Amino acid sequence: MKWEFFCRVVDNYGDVGVCWRLSRALVAEHGVDVRLWVDDWKTLSKLCPQAVHDGDRVAGVELRRWTDPFPLEEPADVVIEAFGCDLPKNHERAMAARRETLIWINLEYLSAESWVVGCHEKSSPHPELPLTKTFFFPGFVKGTGGLILEKGLPDRRDKLLKKQSRSDWLHTFTKKPLHEDALVVSLFAYEPHGLADLLRCWEQGERPVLVLAPEGRLETAHGALHIITLPFMDQDGYDELLWHCDLNLVRGEDSFVRAQWAARPFVWNIYPQKDDAHLKKLDAFFALYCTNLREEVASKMASFWRAWNGRGNAAEAWPAFAQALPELKNHARAWCNTLAARPSLVTALWQFVDSSLKKLDKISPL
Repeated sequence: MKWEFFCRVVDNYGDVGVCWRLSRALVAEHGVDVRLWVDDWKTLSKLCPQAVHDGDRVAGVELRRWTDPFPLEEPADVVIEAFGCDLPKNHERAMAARRETLIWINLEYLSAESWVVGCHEKSSPHPELPLTKTFFFPGFVKGTGGLILEKGLPDRRDKLLKKQSRSDWLHTFTKKPLHEDALVVSLFAYEPHGLADLLRCWEQGERPVLVLAPEGRLETAHGALHIITLPFMDQDGYDELLWHCDLNLVRGEDSFVRAQWAARPFVWNIYPQKDDAHLKKLDAFFALYCTNLREEVASKMASFWRAWNGRGNAAEAWPAFAQALPELKNHARAWCNTLAARPSLVTALWQFVDSSLKKLDKISPL
């Protein structure tokens, strides 16, 4: 059975990152033959340096350039349109002309909003062609598609952290010794509100802060603050970065989910949308994430998260948030374990396709 993903770059690396990660997992865990169409080869090649030529196969995934005009190709048995990117019209017509029925899925953006459960796995007919599209929503609760979690990832994380000390890992990027009390922070964000003020707050603080920003190679140090700007990392390398940090400042969707699998405190810089629609998504996730947190800790966390997303002063909210980090560390581990006990998005997609094909076999004419 052949699957294909269609992905346009919207959120810089995030959208391609989700599709590339999901494609690899489907190959590794279910032996699926996957073709991934990407409109921005430069972005893909940063996440996957082995992607050199159109048609290259990396980690079992066939990598293809989404060009205009779109090349005439036989549609796969399962077509996944990522994040409402709209398929090429000639490919839609080829899908409709297939003798064998195919499964067409619109993989939606991740959201913790309550309406997602009611829309997950709902179908919509094409306005002109004999095709039906099913909407598939990733999510955090039962009744959604779950999150991308590669089989065995938590065990690999814990084994690596036992085998490799943070000092040894950091030695790859800097020869300066790490202060034993330093707070190690990864920084991957859009343009967070008040970043300059927060950096000054860290400079003037008593506790040393080491900030790891995953781009370039510039190093700076002022007062208690030391910044190392890292070379761009592939997905596995970025996971290790998150695992080794005390606090992860992340953005978009892919790094947001990976920060949760790191089982470390994190702060989400959500992708800005018109009319502040993104803030509703932020609050929906926050309410879910804080269900088992003490009200005092949740309040400190909320103040800093909202400030980081333009609703307050991050430097002013930092001291209280920093004070809550030890408790948030325990909470992050518990949250990670809870999510990991649910079916992953990889499993949910596979099961949905399998059950859909069985239904189609039953209604096919003899």
